[in-house]
Order: sequence, then C-alpha cells, then structure tokens
Amino acid sequence: MLPNVLRTNAADHVPVLADEVQRLLAVRSGETVVDATFGAGGHSRLLAADLEGRGKLVAIDRDPTVRSYFDQVKASAQGVQMRFLRGDYAVVLGQLASNDVKADVVLLDLGLSSMQVDRPERGFSYATDAPLDMRMDPSEELTAAEVVSSWDERELASIFRKFGEERYARQIARGIVRRREESPIERTGQLVDVVRASIPAPARFGEGHPAKRVFQALRIEVNHELESLEHGLPAAFEMLRPGGRLAVISFHSLEDRIAKRFLRDRARGCTCPPDFPVCVCGREPELRIVTSRPVRPSAHEVESNPRAASARLRVAVKV
Repeated sequence: MLPNVLRTNAADHVPVLADEVQRLLAVRSGETVVDATFGAGGHSRLLAADLEGRGKLVAIDRDPTVRSYFDQVKASAQGVQMRFLRGDYAVVLGQLASNDVKADVVLLDLGLSSMQVDRPERGFSYATDAPLDMRMDPSEELTAAEVVSSWDERELASIFRKFGEERYARQIARGIVRRREESPIERTGQLVDVVRASIPAPARFGEGHPAKRVFQALRIEVNHELESLEHGLPAAFEMLRPGGRLAVISFHSLEDRIAKRFLRDRARGCTCPPDFPVCVCGREPELRIVTSRPVRPSAHEVESNPRAASARLRVAVKV
C-alpha cells in the first residue's frame, strides 16, 4: 500500500510553463478555476493566488497521495473556496458538466508529475529498479507487470508502436515473451535489461534512454491516458462559461495531436464546400485559439527543470 501522506521536496512544486500559464489564462478575482490534473499543486498554488481571496478552485486527481499537497495549497489560499475531487479527470469533468457546474478556467497538465517519477515504489521510472507498477490510481487492478507478463507478443508490439512510437516494437515484444518464459518480469530493471538486449547496439546509445518509449507506452496503456484526454476535452469545454479559457499542457506528440485537433475543430466555422454561394451548414466557431502555435518552455526553464523540455501549451477561449 502507498502511504496517504508522502514526503515533499522542491521538485514536486515546480510547475511547467508557470509564467505562460498565468499570463494566458489571466485568472481574475472571483472566478472559478478547475485544475483537472492537480498533481503536486504547483499550478493550483499560482492560480489560487490570482483569485486574490475570492472565487473557487476545484482540484481533480486520480492519485490519492496528492491530498496532502492539496491541503497545503488550501491553507495558503485563504478566502478561496477549494474542493478536492478524486478520480479520472475525464469522468469527474463529465459529472460536473452534467450537473451544470460552470468554470472560467480549466487546466489540463497531462502526463506524470515529478512526485510520481521520483517515488521509486510507483514503478514509473526506468532509472531506478522498482516494482513494475505504473498505476496513477493505486486502487486500479491493472499494472504494467500484468501487461508485460500476460499480453501476447502481438498485443505488446501494438502498444509499443502505437503509444510509444517505438521503432523496434516487434523485437522488444519478442524479447519480453522469451524472457518471461525463463522467469517473470516484475521489476523495472528487468524490463530495461530486456529492452537493451532486444534492440540493435547503435540504438542503445541514441537520443534518450533506450527504454523511454516502452515505459511511456505501458504507462499510457495502464492508465488509459489517451482515452481520458479524448473524453475529457469535450467535458472541459462544456463546463466553460462564454469567455472561459481552456489550457492543455502535453508532453508528447500523441497528446498534443489530440489537443490540437480538438481545438482546431471547435474553432472552425462554416464547413460548406468553397463553391457554395452561401452558408447552409450554419456552423459557428465555438472556440478562439489563443496560441496559434504551441508555447514551449524557455531555454532558462529547461536548464533549471530539464523535465520541461518536451512540454507544449495550447490555450483557447470559448466564444
């Protein structure tokens, strides 16, 4: 069992693209803010301060261990009404929207938080030998070890290719199946060894860790991350009041592609063929995209927080 209250450290509280998020969301006193992926509360702390003692902040996270971080943010945001809701943000946002709860700001900071990566017992990191877990919600049944131990070679290759964009997906899947015939693969270190042994020698010394894409794919599969994003974006949009702002921070192309497509589709007006003399579809834009290109972290931020290097921020306003 994971402890309900975990130690904290400075890295837990470093929110990615903090200045850009504050500037583009422009939270005003008295508004309602939804931080749909609370994590260690770095963004919530800043946005709650912008409420200036008036307004509401709803924090959502599927990880029960973040409650201690929420309590810290709540204690520092006097006057702001704060509420913590545990669960998959797609489900919780859908429930809030169906109950006609409205918001002025919804933030989705996708992927892992530093606190999850830095806790070896969570099994997210390929840098430390630990149980092969990767569950964001430790009450869920499916673990990365279960996927690696029981899924067939074709299924493994499929998720490595689809969610990790792994060039050597088939070779790695074959290596896993062969290795588990000898002994179970239950730890991150064992999986890293299999990946290294399954790919050509030059690829072991290429850009980044050789197991990075496999770990990403397993994490996405175990936590259904892309499904959550596909369902969470429409729910977030539905919650927004006119003039409300939606921000999405993604960390790999799969997430960013989904966010880009959703914002683009909602920002599109008439869809009639160009040769029609007048519009007959009657479609009006529902969003105005604020960031024509994704906002990337500055060189200074990447230097001080290397994990921010792949972050992309997209922001839109409901019209």
